[in-house]
Amino acid sequence: MSQGPVGTSDVVVVGGGAAGLSLAHRLVETGAATVTVVEPPDGPARPAERTWCYWDHGDGGGDGDFDEAVTATWPLLRVHGPDGGPLTVDPAPSRYRMVRSTAFERLVHARLERSPGGRVLRATADSVRDVPGGAEVRCTAADGRTLTLNSRYVFDSRPLRALPPARTQLLQHFRGWFVRTRTDRFDPAVADLMDFRVPQPRHGLAFGYVLPLAPDRALVEYTEFSRTPLTTAAYEAALGHYAREVLRLGEFTVDKAEQGVIPMTDARFPRRAGAAVFRIGTAGGATRPATGYTFAAVQRHSRAIAAALRDGRGSVPAPHGRRALAMDAVLLRALDTGRIDGPAFFTGLFRRTPPQRLLRFLDGATSVREEWGIGLRTPVGPMLRTALEVPFLPRRPHPAPGTGESPR
Repeated sequence: MSQGPVGTSDVVVVGGGAAGLSLAHRLVETGAATVTVVEPPDGPARPAERTWCYWDHGDGGGDGDFDEAVTATWPLLRVHGPDGGPLTVDPAPSRYRMVRSTAFERLVHARLERSPGGRVLRATADSVRDVPGGAEVRCTAADGRTLTLNSRYVFDSRPLRALPPARTQLLQHFRGWFVRTRTDRFDPAVADLMDFRVPQPRHGLAFGYVLPLAPDRALVEYTEFSRTPLTTAAYEAALGHYAREVLRLGEFTVDKAEQGVIPMTDARFPRRAGAAVFRIGTAGGATRPATGYTFAAVQRHSRAIAAALRDGRGSVPAPHGRRALAMDAVLLRALDTGRIDGPAFFTGLFRRTPPQRLLRFLDGATSVREEWGIGLRTPVGPMLRTALEVPFLPRRPHPAPGTGESPR
C-alpha cells in the first residue's frame, strides 16, 4: 500500500537523536521554520537509551532550556593520574550535567506537540533527495504505507555508512554499568572524568569514568581511545577490575549497561548532501575529534542553523572552527604514534591549566592567546614535530565503527 505526499513543512529533520531533536526545538522555539521530525517506529531500528553529558557554563547560552531533562549535575571535577594521585578542580560557574536520551526525547516531543509549527512522524526514512524548490523524503510507516514529505530543507542526522578519508582515526569505545552499592561509596558532588588507574593498552589509552547519581548509585564506565573496539566480555572484565580492584566498591549490583563506539578522526565531514540537504550531528562533524564531546556542539550548531534560516541564509555554518580541528588533528596523530603519553598528557592539562580556560578549550571556545599558553604546557617537542608532519600526511579510508554515542 502506498500514499502520495502527506504534507509539507519548511524543514524535515531525519532522525530523533540529540542532533535532530535539538535542531527541531531551536527552529520552532525561534519561529525560524515549521518542522517535521522523522523517527523510526518502536522496534529494533530505534536506538537504546543513551547518556549525554555537557558543560553548563552559566553564561546564559541556552542549555538551561533542557533543565527538565537533566538527571544529575556535578560542581566538582576530578582526574586520577597514572600514579594514583587525585586532582580535584572547581570550574565554577560551570557545572557538568547529565541528560538521559529518554527524558530528553520526552521533553522535546512535548514541546513540539504544543507548537503549531512542529510535529513528529514515526516512520523509517528510505530516501532523501533534492527536488525542484527543495527536498523530498520518502519513508515507510509502521503499517507499511509509503509516505512522501516535501520541504525547503532536509537536515539528516543518520549515521554515515562509511567515514570520509582521514589522516588519523582512533575510536573512543566504552561500556558502562549503572551500579548500586550496598553501602554509600560515591560523592555526588564530584564527577571523575578520567581515572587512569587502570591497565593501559599497548596502543592508545584507557581510563575509568564515574558519574555519581546518589551516594550508593553511579554510572561507572571503562573507556579506551584506540584503533579497535573490544569484545563485550573484555569490557566486562575491565569494568569488573575497575569497580572491584580500583574503586573497591564492595558488594554491588548492575541495574543496566550501555556500550558504544564513536570515531575520533580528522576526516572532513561534508556538511551538505545536496542543494537542500544538510548533515547534522556526528554525521555532520559535530563530534569533537580529540575528546568525543558532542552534545554541547550540537546545541551551538542548532542555534546557528536556526539563526541562519531565520535570517534567510541558505548555508549552514560548521559545528567546529578550523583552528580547533587543526589542533585536534595534531593531538590525534601524537596519540596514535605514541609520541606523547596519553594519561600524562591529559592529567597535565588539568593540573596546569585553570579550570574555566580548560573547559573552554575542550569546547573549542578559547582565543589564540589562550591556546598558545595551553600549548606551552604540553610536550612541546613531540607536538611541534607532529604539527609539521600532519599537513603532508595522505588521507586514507578507514572502516566505519559500529553505532554508538559517547556519553560526553
